Amino acid sequence: MKRRLEVARGLIHRPKVLFLDEPTLGLDPQSRSNLWEFITALPEKHNVTIFMTTHYMEEAEVCDKIAIIDRGKIITSGTPAELKKVIGGDVIYLKTADNRKAMEDIKNLFDVEVSEMDGEIFISTLRGDLCIPKIIREIGESVLSVRMQRPTLNDVFLKLTGKEIREETATSGDDIKASVRSYRRRHDRG
Repeated sequence: MKRRLEVARGLIHRPKVLFLDEPTLGLDPQSRSNLWEFITALPEKHNVTIFMTTHYMEEAEVCDKIAIIDRGKIITSGTPAELKKVIGGDVIYLKTADNRKAMEDIKNLFDVEVSEMDGEIFISTLRGDLCIPKIIREIGESVLSVRMQRPTLNDVFLKLTGKEIREETATSGDDIKASVRSYRRRHDRG
C-alpha cells in the first residue's frame, strides 16, 4: 500500500513526467502485479511520461526506450528490440542420442557455429523458428528434445556488463564514514 500511495501522491499535481525509482521493489507478487498494471496504464490514462529505474528486466520490457548503466555510465540505449539484437538472435538447444555426431552434421549441413554445454547442443541463429524444422528434417531420428530461447533484456545486460560479481569501489564519502565509525568504536570503549 505504501508503494501505491507513493505513486498516487506523485500524480496528485498531474505531472507531465513521473520519476519512479524501483517502484515494485520489495513487494509480494500480487501487489507487484497490481502496481505494475497501474503504472503501465498511466501514460495513456493521464498523458504522463514515466522515467523509471529498475533492476527487474521484465519490467523494462514495456518501456519505449531503455538505457543500460554500468559503473555509473550509460553504456547503451535503445528500444527493447534494438537492444536484443546485440545478442544476435535466438538460441536453439538440442539433446540428441549422439551429440558429437549431431554437432558435426549440423556444422556440415548448415555452416553454423555449434557448441555443447551440460549435455545440450546450442546454436545461435537469427530465426530459430525457421531453423528448427530444417534441423529436424536432416537429423530428426537422433533428436531427443528441442527448445528455443529468444534473447531477453537480462541476456543483453549480462553480455554488456559481464557475469562476474564486482566489488563496489568505495567513494571518498564512504572512506570518511568508515573512519568516523572506526573512531567512535575506539573512543566508545574507553
